[in-house]
Amino acid sequence: MVELQLRVPGEWVEALSDALMDELGALSASVEDAHADTDAEQALFGEPGMPAPAPGWDDSIIKALFSTEAQAQEAAELIQAQPWAQDIRVGTIEAVPDHDWVRLTQSQFTPVAITPDFWVVPSWHEPPTEARRVIRLDPGLAFGTGTHPTTRMCLRWIAHNAPTAGWPRVLDYGCGSGILAIGAALHGAQDVVGVDIDPAAVQASQANALANGVQVSTGLPDIVSGTYDLVIANILATPLKLLAPLLWGLVRPGGHLILAGILTRQAPELQAAYAAGLHIAVSSEEEGWILMAGQRSTL
Repeated sequence: MVELQLRVPGEWVEALSDALMDELGALSASVEDAHADTDAEQALFGEPGMPAPAPGWDDSIIKALFSTEAQAQEAAELIQAQPWAQDIRVGTIEAVPDHDWVRLTQSQFTPVAITPDFWVVPSWHEPPTEARRVIRLDPGLAFGTGTHPTTRMCLRWIAHNAPTAGWPRVLDYGCGSGILAIGAALHGAQDVVGVDIDPAAVQASQANALANGVQVSTGLPDIVSGTYDLVIANILATPLKLLAPLLWGLVRPGGHLILAGILTRQAPELQAAYAAGLHIAVSSEEEGWILMAGQRSTL
């Protein structure tokens, strides 16, 4: 693995990062403040789940990873040959140690308490003594490790409502790692389905379900059929609005719909989008995120 460093004015960060990834063969491209750890360092913050107000700093460092030194050198030469690149400076091209990057990321994760007796625990940790229900889940390519507020709120809702619900059929729409489907199955749900548009997420969900000893049917959205006692969608506000007629139509009369991936300020937009099918309201809030829940009328 070889790293190419480029010093780039802020206005070129996004375009050059895209060019490195899409056209020049970079495996990844990350951006740092060229003045990091100095008095001139600047912070870039966005709202939870939203991009920062700018893709980079006024004076940025792009670090691009390539498979070989020849690829990195060729990319540097092609950039330097462009007439628009006069303010872009090529820095170092050097080998970086091969690491198991997934495992390095995983080492940052510790057990997460959903309720006092319901935990999400990575495989390399022993479950806490107070844990009565445990989801064993290792961070990987698919979203959903239990550390994000939206995931925690969904799992907490499942845990609190399962004792009186039963849920003969459950659908996790946009299942990611399958964590919500697994959580429902561990709490007694019977016919549990997890779907996602990403084949890697479908594969991860099935592997995680098997690792937790529960039965979850996984696949692309075209396996969805009929209606469900509980439909969960932890995505983001924009796709949730677009999917509104589909999602409320999948909830059987008397069934529940749970939506997450929504910022507090977006609640009115979601209520309006779903008003034709059922009324949804904010059920919980954490770190700027909300969970919205609704029940379909039996009439």
